[in-house]
Amino acid sequence: MSLPRSIMSLDFLTDWQYLSLIIVVGWALFIIAIERLNPYDPGEKFFRRGFWVDFVGYALIQSYLLSLVINHGLIWLDSATGYAAHGVLSSWPIWLQLGFFVVFHDFYIYWFHRFQHGNKYLWRIHEAHHSAKHIDWVAGSRSHSVEILINQSVEVGAMVLLGIHPDVVLIKMMLSVCWSIWIHCNIDVHTGWLQKVINGPEMHRWHHSLNYPETKQGGVNFATKFAFWDWIWGTAYFPKEKPGVYGISNAYPQDDPSLPVGAKILDTAKVYLAQHAAMFRRFNADEDDPEQAALLRPCPPWPGRDDELPPRHDAGERPTAA
Repeated sequence: MSLPRSIMSLDFLTDWQYLSLIIVVGWALFIIAIERLNPYDPGEKFFRRGFWVDFVGYALIQSYLLSLVINHGLIWLDSATGYAAHGVLSSWPIWLQLGFFVVFHDFYIYWFHRFQHGNKYLWRIHEAHHSAKHIDWVAGSRSHSVEILINQSVEVGAMVLLGIHPDVVLIKMMLSVCWSIWIHCNIDVHTGWLQKVINGPEMHRWHHSLNYPETKQGGVNFATKFAFWDWIWGTAYFPKEKPGVYGISNAYPQDDPSLPVGAKILDTAKVYLAQHAAMFRRFNADEDDPEQAALLRPCPPWPGRDDELPPRHDAGERPTAA
């Protein structure tokens, strides 16, 4: 079996189809190493609960299958509309095309993300992402396929229809994956004033926390790449202390860490499918009540909702369920 000519000649080092994958894998390995050396939450296991669901179910299989669906969908959309042929942004230099879509998409994601926390239907497709009880390099991959289809169709669809350079799509997607690994990583990093501008794990871990103040029950730190969206619209939360608990407070499908290796394969598949099916369950009374739903979506730890939640680390009391 011979290697592709592009690899034999090292042309892949200038081909973003290969280079983006090399950078993502290299970045992931680098982050994993730093997590082991300087963890934000000491004692976090590498093969922690939910690892195989996140890594195999979401990061590998789902990412590959959705890329096929989105690519074919965009090819059909372009052939049906012919908008890409107009090349609206094709005259822009690649760096300007990339910068425009990085800022544009981050602005869109900030507001869509906020709407997901404020609407019970949109929360259902975002809930899977918040169900991770351990936040590390691969936790960011846990996102419902419907959520990914919506966000990536908007992101890549706009790029294709405006006629941008194909490399911009590859570079932008690479940056998004690397940034997701970064903001979810379990690294004890302190970037100081940069958290006013660039989002990082210090602020984003609070977004996944169960123990932020009652005054922030609508959610905090929705930004992905640029933290200034949160500071501009009053959703930033950056205290000195660390969050102590992550996840959601309602019952949600989780894997069984006690199973032997052979049984984990079937369990991983079952949990992945169960987490997807969870969006179709009936709404309960709390979710239909606007005041209670506002508390459910940021998911404060209510007694009796999840017996696996560790003790809270904040001193303030939370409202209890009626």
